[in-house]
Amino acid sequence: MAIDFTLAPEHEELRSRVREFIRETVIPATEGELERDDYLRVIFDLRKEARSRNLWLPHMPKEWGGMGLGHVELAMVQAEAAKTRLGPWVLNCMAPDEGNMHTLLHWGTDEQKEKYLRPLTEGTKMSCFAMTEPEVAGSDPTLIQTRAERDGDEWVVNGHKWFISNARRANFAILIARTEHDVPEGSRGANTAFLVDLPADGWNDVREVETMHGSTGHSEIVISDLRLPDSQVLGGRGNGHRLGQYRLGPARLAHCMRWISQAETALDMMVDRALNRRSHGSALADKQGVQWLIADSAMELYQAKLMVLHAASKIDKGEDFRTEVSMAKHFVAGALNRIVDRAIQVHGALGYSTDTPLAHMFQHARWARLADGADEIHQMRIAERTIDAYRSTGSTWSATGSLPL
Repeated sequence: MAIDFTLAPEHEELRSRVREFIRETVIPATEGELERDDYLRVIFDLRKEARSRNLWLPHMPKEWGGMGLGHVELAMVQAEAAKTRLGPWVLNCMAPDEGNMHTLLHWGTDEQKEKYLRPLTEGTKMSCFAMTEPEVAGSDPTLIQTRAERDGDEWVVNGHKWFISNARRANFAILIARTEHDVPEGSRGANTAFLVDLPADGWNDVREVETMHGSTGHSEIVISDLRLPDSQVLGGRGNGHRLGQYRLGPARLAHCMRWISQAETALDMMVDRALNRRSHGSALADKQGVQWLIADSAMELYQAKLMVLHAASKIDKGEDFRTEVSMAKHFVAGALNRIVDRAIQVHGALGYSTDTPLAHMFQHARWARLADGADEIHQMRIAERTIDAYRSTGSTWSATGSLPL
């Protein structure tokens, strides 16, 4: 029975190279206050350095200039890269471009790949994924109200999108709109994906929605009589839902890989603070109440790592990974929130201030329980699959990882 959690020597060497690059080059170069021009120069220089070290595009095939890693291998790279917020960007494996690259590789025509995927892989363009709408539940894409109507050999699109990450910086969008109007409500064949070059007449970036972590990154878009030729359809008419779900599965797990890195950073900070802060005659690390916070965090981080590795292995094997990714996404997002919160507690008022990164980490962590499907949606799907497994086989075994025990 082959269960081995050790890395092959070449993968251990790769992880060491990523860790060294992030810790010794990326973090020192991006610390402190920099003027905008200096900041941009530094991060683009870091991208060049990543390419020269063969640490570019870990998630893409070698024929597209990537490292050709599987999802288990990608997990170790993402976990090291995300020790700093800019790490995934420097390696060109950040959201939403990472998921859009996978989508274009799988669904795009040869012409679409050259026009849209090629510049993403080369790091010369950026993208966004426009699906979520304010009028309907974001966790149910079958309710999308943005409409695309045929007009000769063109489509005319009208609708309203929001929380479209990266839209203000994007050179193009993958837009999901309803094209099939004679299908029943809730049908998964009603939507179509379109490629939109930006800026475009009819694509109106109204504002960046201000969130807990500020007003950068998430745009509200009003689409008014946006005209797109039929050649801009991505993945075929009526396949928008399938395309979106194909994109979101691995993308959810990639988020988890990065969240594990943040949770581990918070736990490291928690233990360091507990060892070096004294109160009532001893270090905080000697206090049972603090030890419980550390123990709970260590156990949750261990669970998170195992879940991500197992889900990644199922993707690599071509097996059905939906339940495992849903479980991982739900659990890791919650664990990140709890671990960062405990780290803040151990730091006391310092943790609540912005003198450490914990306050900003907590602001970003809360988003994790909403992104790519709210907690409750994943719980609903997990329950449905567990019930279906029992109905089909008389056992829930297949819904709990299909593990050899």
